[in-house]
Amino acid sequence: MMMKIKRYLKQLLPVILVIMIGLFGSCKRNDGFNVPVSNDKTKPDVVTNIKVKNLNGAAYITYTLPNSPNLLYVLAQYNINGKTVRQTKSSYYNDTVLVEGFAKSQDYQVTLWSVSRANIQSDPITVTVHPDTPYYLLAKPTIQLAPDFGGINVKGIDRGKKDLGFILIAFDNSTQALEVQDQHYTNADTINYSVRGFAANPRKFGVYVTDQFGNISDTTVVNLTPIFETLLDKSQFSIYKLPTDSPTAYGWEVPYLWDNKTDDYSPGWHTAPGGPAPIQCTFNLGVSAQLSRFIMWERPDEYAYSHGNPKDFSIWGSDKPAPQDALLPQLASAGTVVGDWVNLGNYHYPDPPSGLTPGFTNAADNTFVKAGVNFDITPGSPKVHFFRLLVHDTWSGGDFAHVMEFSIYGNPQ
Repeated sequence: MMMKIKRYLKQLLPVILVIMIGLFGSCKRNDGFNVPVSNDKTKPDVVTNIKVKNLNGAAYITYTLPNSPNLLYVLAQYNINGKTVRQTKSSYYNDTVLVEGFAKSQDYQVTLWSVSRANIQSDPITVTVHPDTPYYLLAKPTIQLAPDFGGINVKGIDRGKKDLGFILIAFDNSTQALEVQDQHYTNADTINYSVRGFAANPRKFGVYVTDQFGNISDTTVVNLTPIFETLLDKSQFSIYKLPTDSPTAYGWEVPYLWDNKTDDYSPGWHTAPGGPAPIQCTFNLGVSAQLSRFIMWERPDEYAYSHGNPKDFSIWGSDKPAPQDALLPQLASAGTVVGDWVNLGNYHYPDPPSGLTPGFTNAADNTFVKAGVNFDITPGSPKVHFFRLLVHDTWSGGDFAHVMEFSIYGNPQ
């Protein structure tokens, strides 16, 4: 019986191979609409029953397709800003084409062609669209510029959550002209960021908005003086241990947070596993200062995005001469006051830049951790003399935490 089966399979094998070759040979690459796939040179009819639905900076054009069996797609061509011509194609499966990127809310002419499989175009037909105000122009009036520590703060609203660029220019003494200093691209609905690196001297600043189609708004120009900012002197820092501060372990003590050593070969701050919640530490800055930002270095290399590195945390501060201990809440908004302490901000350490799952990160992620991460203090926060770190969660979700170093910036009072 087995011999008959084997002989039958041996006879069937060539047939199977022929079928497989035929199947593979029937698969052809689809190169889109550009390659002629027909020798029929008949000119297709035009689209009819055209209707327009205007959108912000765009428009939907619907139509009835011609009864042309050789039709491949509909082509729309239009000028969006007086210099840039765009083309949009819609296949014969659709009865709508989206035209977008218009610079203003005004009349624009869109030319439509039906195109056959032999790349033969129909007669042109022109339709007028009148898009609503594009999103980059809607965002422009919402921009607010304000002085910030070492620079300028930019706020605005992108209601459409579209890809927009906010371009900061500033007066350059060497060129005696306004030069681009920063380009901030985002599709977030709320715009709030700061550009630093400027001396605390009066300077002319400006911001304009651009979109992905190359449209540019006019420029908001103001005269502002950045707020003085400096790196606080770490030699003035000292430990200020409070009863609810976490016990430390392995010789990794709080003062190592300001020894200017960020590699994993040197100790940092490390709490004892199994310690009581919350995980926290406190130290004295040696001076009262309105804080602007801080850089935090987490433990790198094999510990990057793992172990006890903080994932979510808060910073609290106090300007009392000798602030008393308080059990700080795990959840509190910036500005919340508990006893002698005020919440200066709540933070999430950035996810791995590679997009990989924490614990399976790559060398680029480790490089990011080694460089330290900058966190802004909530603008308008009161001056403080004491700095308190409260860790809510670590990348391993454990009951201990560790940090290598802090550099803290602000305006000493």
